[in-house]
Amino acid sequence: MTLYKRRERFEHLSIKIGIAFSKAGLSPNQWTAISIIPVLIAFYFLTQANFLAAALFFIISSFLDLVDGSVARVTGRVSRLGAYLDTVVDRYIEFIIILGLLFVFLPKPDFPVIKDIPMAAWIFLYLFGGMMTTYVKAAAREKGILESGELKGGLLERAERLVILFIGILFAAVTPVILSYIIILLAILTNISALQRMNIAIGLQKKAVETKKG
Repeated sequence: MTLYKRRERFEHLSIKIGIAFSKAGLSPNQWTAISIIPVLIAFYFLTQANFLAAALFFIISSFLDLVDGSVARVTGRVSRLGAYLDTVVDRYIEFIIILGLLFVFLPKPDFPVIKDIPMAAWIFLYLFGGMMTTYVKAAAREKGILESGELKGGLLERAERLVILFIGILFAAVTPVILSYIIILLAILTNISALQRMNIAIGLQKKAVETKKG
């Protein structure tokens, strides 16, 4: 079960967060914009190999990403523009953190084959997998395969990717090689997730064609 399916359990908490932060008088879109600030700070601390500080500001940014939606629901200001901006900023936040990883010295795990691949290649593979997981969903809608709702599924969605990455950054304070293993894991699983979503989209299209024939 993905985190997306579990979010309903946290609806009550989301309402409390929305009520608390709506008192600040900021719009949901302003909260969305503010969430970029702590991730930029996290980026800086990553470049300095200060993993604990980077993890702290990373989680603050992720929390603020929850705030904008909570405030929007509580104040009745949910909008397509807000959802659009939130989605775009989410991608920037993930990209900024991944970019920061390129400035970190990450030891390569001493495994056959893996040890011969530069860590930068794994980072780019992770970035590509995350991008493709999102693009497969967008392409399904653009090409008319998905006429309503969203294409969900696969091993990792964005929330799960960020949780795993956060754990990797946090434990890198103990030894950076843990982060190396996490990046390699994410590089593999994100691309598997993209292929899984592609398979789901193909299945939906085949089902639609068979329905028309019937």
